[in-house]
Amino acid sequence: MDSKIEPRSAGDSSAEFSYGFEVFALEVYPYLELQPFHRAYYRLLEAFAQGRVRRLMITMPPQHGKSVGATTLLPAYLLGLDPDCRVAIASYSGMLASKFNRRVQRILSSREYGEIFPQTTIKQGSKPPSYIRTADEVEIIDHRGGLLSVGREGSLTGNRVDCFILDDLYKDAMEANSPLIRANCWEWYTSVVRTRMHNRSRELIVFTRWHEEDLIGELTRREPVVELKEWAQLDSTPPDTWLHLNFEAIQTSQPSEVDPRPLGEALWEEQHGVELLQAKRRLDPLQFEAMYQGHPSSREGLLYGEHFGEYEALPHDIVRRANYTDTADTGDDYLCSMSYVVDSDGVIYITDCVYSREAMEQTEPLVAEMLLRSDTRQAAIESNNGGRGFARAVQRLARDVRVEWFHQSGNKEARILSNSATVLHLIRFPRGWSQRWAELYTHLTTYRRVFRSNRWHDAADVVTGIIERETASGGRGKVRGVRFL
Repeated sequence: MDSKIEPRSAGDSSAEFSYGFEVFALEVYPYLELQPFHRAYYRLLEAFAQGRVRRLMITMPPQHGKSVGATTLLPAYLLGLDPDCRVAIASYSGMLASKFNRRVQRILSSREYGEIFPQTTIKQGSKPPSYIRTADEVEIIDHRGGLLSVGREGSLTGNRVDCFILDDLYKDAMEANSPLIRANCWEWYTSVVRTRMHNRSRELIVFTRWHEEDLIGELTRREPVVELKEWAQLDSTPPDTWLHLNFEAIQTSQPSEVDPRPLGEALWEEQHGVELLQAKRRLDPLQFEAMYQGHPSSREGLLYGEHFGEYEALPHDIVRRANYTDTADTGDDYLCSMSYVVDSDGVIYITDCVYSREAMEQTEPLVAEMLLRSDTRQAAIESNNGGRGFARAVQRLARDVRVEWFHQSGNKEARILSNSATVLHLIRFPRGWSQRWAELYTHLTTYRRVFRSNRWHDAADVVTGIIERETASGGRGKVRGVRFL
């Protein structure tokens, strides 16, 4: 990223040239240790400060430097570029918003800032007496700009706002899960925030997500939002469209130009490594998906939730050992393969699993090894997308297993939803499966009733397929269209 940005148009009150945001941040906060995602984050904040992006949403996990960038450094940078800019900071409480304001004021008063932006100065002590400098408001001397701070539901009567920064409007999960607080937050946003803005105003929302119906969720339902994948979008997104960047704590989305991390890599390994994050995920997968992955869902909207049965030991009356495998449809999908046993009452006990987005060359031997390890006698593999070739490869590696492939023609949404109650009634997972197969556990327990709201259907498709096989034709595990190898 360039260390300088171009001058603004003639007659603009901003400095004739200015430091780029990353360079500025390191000048006034020299102790910053910027990771690659911080540099991408700051590049986006710089585009916002320049006015190239008018409506911006950024979501990232807790303790990753979100507020330092957006609510401490950015307001000072905005006022340096344009001392006539009226900036407002909002948070879940007036006390926290005032804290951000005081941090910004310390930057504005620093020697380093004065050397970078000499035109942007604020009141020192009691001089000059005609200018305001309090914990909630500060004015720029000889200019029309300044900084306001307000808590959620606070008033901004009579104040125009050129740039609004909203940082964490919900204190915690308890607030975000309250329908009353969410409704009050939305009403405050529409009646206060939006009414203080004009045609050229800019909005920045920086959140840790808590609930699918939080402010970002409501805006996404009502207004156009596009995901930031390429830097060219900074200059091509229409002014009335929100640009959204979500930093996942563990990369599960396909790498992009903006976030090129490989799948499975932590956002900040040195501070919040994968091992620590997986431990947090095991404690509460639903909350982890919201706070750390930026994919919230409400517990009341889950299809399965945490209602799967578990077992300590396998039954003595095993009547069948089988496997069901769904190969990945696309490069973003998971291969899901579950081995299981069935007892004389038709209860299904999952004994082993492969759940992976690796290429088939890696998953073929993994599935074959699992089939042999679990003493599986019969394996069924969906043939829809490369499944036939996968089945043949697995058969070569596991010759003692009867491998069959079949075409699944049923509607996936209808199949998953209509079989969900039977899945919970008949399927048991081994005790501790949340740790043994963390991703599988997360994707099943956070799977939502609204089909299109789910990113992955692979795990739900497999438990559904197992139920369909084991309840068809009197429980003999037969399906139509089977081909044996």
